Amino acid sequence: MTSRERVKLALAHEEPDRVPIHDSPWAATVSRWRREGLPEGMPVEEYFGYEMTLIGFDSGPRFPVEVLEKTDEYIIERTSTGGINRNFRDYSTTPEVVDRPIKTRRDWEEIKPRLLPDYTRVDWVTAFNTYNRARSEGKFICVTGGWGYDTLQGYMKSEELLVAMVTDPDWVRDMIMTRAELHVEMIRMMLEKGLEFDGAFFFNDMGYRNGLLFSPETYRRTHKEADEIVFSFCHEHGMPVILHSCGNVKELIPDLIEVGLDCLQPLEVKAGMDVRELKRLYGDKLAFMGGIDVRAMAHPDPSVIEEEIKGKFEVAKRGGGYIYHSDHSVPKNVSFQQYCRVMELVRKYGEY
Repeated sequence: MTSRERVKLALAHEEPDRVPIHDSPWAATVSRWRREGLPEGMPVEEYFGYEMTLIGFDSGPRFPVEVLEKTDEYIIERTSTGGINRNFRDYSTTPEVVDRPIKTRRDWEEIKPRLLPDYTRVDWVTAFNTYNRARSEGKFICVTGGWGYDTLQGYMKSEELLVAMVTDPDWVRDMIMTRAELHVEMIRMMLEKGLEFDGAFFFNDMGYRNGLLFSPETYRRTHKEADEIVFSFCHEHGMPVILHSCGNVKELIPDLIEVGLDCLQPLEVKAGMDVRELKRLYGDKLAFMGGIDVRAMAHPDPSVIEEEIKGKFEVAKRGGGYIYHSDHSVPKNVSFQQYCRVMELVRKYGEY
């Protein structure tokens, strides 16, 4: 069975030969694994058999990227959204926000004309090379992107954005809708040029450790219509939708099902997202991807990660509807040997 067939069956709530496998190790983690045995020149996704390939496009205002300051420890850059970030050189942590270009509605109106669909937003040579290679290897190919709160943090400081979502939801809705409409037109353009996607993998972090970053009602006033527009377009073109949303987003799940979400990822354990509970409550309507605690991966007792995978797979994989992924991304405190063990257990307990 190919990866494409395997993922399609899982997303359709049918049982494939085994649980599909995908993951997202940090760049700093991969660097560590190179020192510990991952062969030089071997892509991590090939070595461990990840089964999904993501192809995206530039959905931002495309300001010139600039390095403003660089030391042995960190780098300060102006990003393509016009924001300024300070980060460690290995990009192993969330960047410190120094500045953002949008502080008022007028700032947004100046940036909005830079968010129109355009042929040059796609690196066509790279996209087709990636696509053709993935198709020849039987991978499940997704278009990827994001238009909600998470991406708007590149335009506005988080605290100012959260205030605006409550005090001026129509403005925030306009920003989100503008980016959503851009995604629809760019995906349409990519389809017309011959990129046949098997699914869509979108990103929008809406939770933190203890709950949502904003209320379900605020989601409905600012996000819901935009999500429904993009998800519906994807469904019209035969693409199930996977959404990456960190933190505890339990309260939003009914709304996400209503707008047509097919699969929720990554199910952060430390935020209270237990795939067994979610499967019981929503498994007939929603597929799940992730939920394997990275803290268990790094635990010195190997029985901890085995129980984590065994116990969750027994419930999550039943009847299909589950794809393996860590519960966020794999940090650099997980050794190469430990992660190889994770993959062995995933294949062992993922068999049907």
